[in-house]
Amino acid sequence: MSHAFDAASAASETATAAPEPRIPGILGHLDRGMKAINRVIMLLGGIALVCACLVLSYSVVVRYALHEPTDWQDEMAVFLIVGATFFSAAAVQAKRGHVAIEALSGLLSPRVNRARLLMADIISIVFVTFFAWKSWTLLHEAWVDGQVSQSSWGPPLWIPYALMAVGMTFLGLQFLLQIIEALTYGPRAAGWANPKVGLGADLNAPSLKTGTHP
Repeated sequence: MSHAFDAASAASETATAAPEPRIPGILGHLDRGMKAINRVIMLLGGIALVCACLVLSYSVVVRYALHEPTDWQDEMAVFLIVGATFFSAAAVQAKRGHVAIEALSGLLSPRVNRARLLMADIISIVFVTFFAWKSWTLLHEAWVDGQVSQSSWGPPLWIPYALMAVGMTFLGLQFLLQIIEALTYGPRAAGWANPKVGLGADLNAPSLKTGTHP
């Protein structure tokens, strides 16, 4: 079964969730710095989504009520949504809010589950690193060649590529930080203290916290 963060369950989860461990040293400073960046990004992402809704609403009114052609609204909304999606990916990962498939979690021991989660993060960071590298490559090509969209508006393509590249870079850094935290202090320190996915119930179970088998 798969789970994702939803606003309806946020309040009940907050009331029963375990407090996040405070990570000491340089790693703790990096963790808190990344959380501060994620809070700003989530705020900007929310603003971008609201602006996208306003732009699309304006496009509908202008096109169907005033019968005037539109040449920038749809593409502007896409840019805003792309920015909000890619930039907020690291903040969602910090809360373990991405969709997780739990078909094996109930069949494996806590120790194997810990290893599986670490392996999933390692595989994910490999993919995200490749994605970020390709995004930076596309950004460089679009900037050097002066590539623009094929629409009548014709905005420069380095804008969406920059949003993708920076967003995936932040996501890769978030994965790297959580992998180091998991290896150093265990899975709860790596974002599993207050997870937004169902597997968190298994990870917060006494058997996993103590490292003993049920």
